Amino acid sequence: MLEKKYTPEEWLQRVQQAENNKGKLKVYIGMSAGVGKSYRMLQEAHQLLKSGVDVRIGYIETHERLETAALVEGLPAIPRREVFYKGKKLEELDVQAILLTRPDIVLIDELAHTNIPGSKNEKRWQDVLEVLAAGINVISAVNIQHIESINEEVKQITGVEVQERVPDKILQVADEVVNIDLPADELIRRLREGKIYDSTKIQQALTNFFQPDKILQLRELALKEVAGQVERKVDYSITYQKNPFRHERFLACISSNHEMAQRIIRKTARLASYYNSQWCVLYVQTAREAHDKIPLDKQRHLINNFKNATELGAEIIQKKGEHIAEAIIQTIEEKISQRFV
Repeated sequence: MLEKKYTPEEWLQRVQQAENNKGKLKVYIGMSAGVGKSYRMLQEAHQLLKSGVDVRIGYIETHERLETAALVEGLPAIPRREVFYKGKKLEELDVQAILLTRPDIVLIDELAHTNIPGSKNEKRWQDVLEVLAAGINVISAVNIQHIESINEEVKQITGVEVQERVPDKILQVADEVVNIDLPADELIRRLREGKIYDSTKIQQALTNFFQPDKILQLRELALKEVAGQVERKVDYSITYQKNPFRHERFLACISSNHEMAQRIIRKTARLASYYNSQWCVLYVQTAREAHDKIPLDKQRHLINNFKNATELGAEIIQKKGEHIAEAIIQTIEEKISQRFV
């Protein structure tokens, strides 16, 4: 059977139809735990329910906060998936149940969560993409410290490297990103009153993370991120439509040096996100780093960096050669020629 050939106009129509069939994503973002992201999600769900919208809770984490738990009452929920792992019964988001139920809107909290080993998707943000692809709208939430490309900045501020991270593309595909903001003194007051953590964790939190200077810097990151998302939306919706050839392209050139490669990838991802641009990662394999010579740990780090870059939206380019500068120039020339074909 011959494959149907589409004209450019037909392909464009098919792409537009596919985009229209996707669910819409709204993300609440905050500077830290306890600012009220889940609370705001639940408030919105109650308003939607009163308006006759079929909204369901897919997964909400109340963290035993009384105010948040009270808002769960009265909202229909899709039962969680029960999983036994290392002798313990745990609960996960049930993606299949959501797809079968097909609500208009589903609340899926803890966007950066890592799923239990053996789950279909490794990360909850991947679950969200699957739900969106099925045409179901999602409201979700994430803290600023979980955004991949600013991981280094967060580490410098807090002294902690956050392990559960969300690629920037999740915020880029979001139709709306809303910042939930609180002054540092208000957040600390909530902590002291036991509205964020239980009494056994309050002093430790005050000593480590919940310090005014750290909160202020994280607050700045969150505000900048949301402002940047709005700017990119305007840039794409208005400026890009008028002048699509203005946008820059970025090429990140990495080696097998793991930490340096990570920094380069994150920095380039951040720039590409800011300019709403495409970007590539180039690795030139020299003879001394052939598959049978490169140490296993370096090989593993390379693979992880390629995976990370792909999740951040990059195209991976691998070349072999001894003249790295020539390979870089050749790649740039190839990309320029492709752009104008």
